[in-house]
Amino acid sequence: MRLMLWCAAVFAALSFCGQAAQAQDVTLTARDGSLSIDGTLMGFDGEFYRVETRFGMLTVDGEGVICDGPGCPDLTATLAVLRITGAEAPGKALLPPLLAAYAKTRGLALKLEPQDAGFIAALSETGTDQVLARITFIPSSPEEARAALLSGAAELAVSATADKGFGARAMALDALIPIVARDNRLPRISTPDLAQALSGEIRNWQALGGPDMPLALHALAKDTSVQQALVARLGRDVPAVVIHDTPEALAEAVARDPWALAITGQAQRGAARALPLTDSCGFPLLADRALVKAGDYPLTFAINLLTPRRRLPLFAREFLDFLDHPAAETAVAGAGYIDRAPESVPLTADGLRLLNAIKGAGGDVPLAELKRLADAMAGASRSSLTFRFEDGSATLDARSRENLRLLARLIEVDAFRGNRLILAGFSDGSGDGAANMRLSESRAIGVLTALSAALPGGTDPARLPEVEAFGEALPMACDTTAAGRRANRRVEVWLRPVFTDSPETGN
Repeated sequence: MRLMLWCAAVFAALSFCGQAAQAQDVTLTARDGSLSIDGTLMGFDGEFYRVETRFGMLTVDGEGVICDGPGCPDLTATLAVLRITGAEAPGKALLPPLLAAYAKTRGLALKLEPQDAGFIAALSETGTDQVLARITFIPSSPEEARAALLSGAAELAVSATADKGFGARAMALDALIPIVARDNRLPRISTPDLAQALSGEIRNWQALGGPDMPLALHALAKDTSVQQALVARLGRDVPAVVIHDTPEALAEAVARDPWALAITGQAQRGAARALPLTDSCGFPLLADRALVKAGDYPLTFAINLLTPRRRLPLFAREFLDFLDHPAAETAVAGAGYIDRAPESVPLTADGLRLLNAIKGAGGDVPLAELKRLADAMAGASRSSLTFRFEDGSATLDARSRENLRLLARLIEVDAFRGNRLILAGFSDGSGDGAANMRLSESRAIGVLTALSAALPGGTDPARLPEVEAFGEALPMACDTTAAGRRANRRVEVWLRPVFTDSPETGN
């Protein structure tokens, strides 16, 4: 990871300072005089000019041209500007600690001032108080955030969705969970019942096994990012009787009302009680950290920084790169969200899944296959890096493509020394058992092929994972639903310790 690159560069001279700078005419001339471009300067980040010309918007490398005209930047200025907009709750919770961690790793000072609903932050050199970067965060609705990215009024947008037409880098993970008041005694709720309650089909707690009392459905406003993430999962709006503007207000209201029900992000449940969730077959769906990281919890979602389809200023790119830094992951966890850092848990602690495998084993999963699975799990651990696929294809989904990049990086630095890596392929239970075994193997081989392509040339082949396939033998969820089948079609990363004899030492 590059460190202090943006501090070493001479930054931009056009101080946008939270607002679009006044555009001015410039002429960019190649240093050998062979070419010149006339236009309106729209931005300069210390590396590249963005110029509106008669040919459209052009991005030009500053090292290769000489700028002439009233709009040319003062190259003695040292101010980078980053404008962020989007979802208020995660933005205010995550951005300040991330900026603080960024500043600390680079030996800079951070000053943060609240401003209306957002904030203004400044990064400066310690000792000189020379301001190097100014960051603003202005909360907005998802529609306003998208418009700001498209118009150039913002460089990044905080969002609980990954919108088509924009790039997305995950800052943190969270889980949508049902919440009730602590004095609501309902022990659990199944996903079909929850869906019916959220659609308004169930209006009384008695239908869920509770007392004969009306169910009061609460929700966030439609123009909030988390609510849009929920609606995208449900495929329809939530006919709530009470609407709240913020997750904090939602959780507080639900905690006071014993007959209220709502869905919110796990990081914003407040004093309300998380209502345990099961699938239609009774499989418990746990929003534990490792399961959320692995994507095993079906209502997992990412808190993203959306990016426009244009080259971002250098400082923005450096901040996005920093999201993979261990200090960033620590900051995310400290803010109450789930970080994206890979972690592993012993498969011996995964008895619940093995129990489900035994209970759900049909004729296509003989006892010998279950024994092979148990033998493979013994002594091994499972990484949270898990690979799933877009519906109806063998293409990795967006989250899995990010996991592939992380796994390649870990292999490249030999982070798994002392372990043998295994790509364990699984399928859903629909179809013939032998065919499912072949499908699970082909998916694992596909991940291995993509991983090999992502690694630099010359990587020791011994570091590459082996492939094992288990078909439908270890279900994560019920196969009677599309979501359950999708959860079951996966490739997991297992780590098995490699024990070697220590060399003898002389006396």
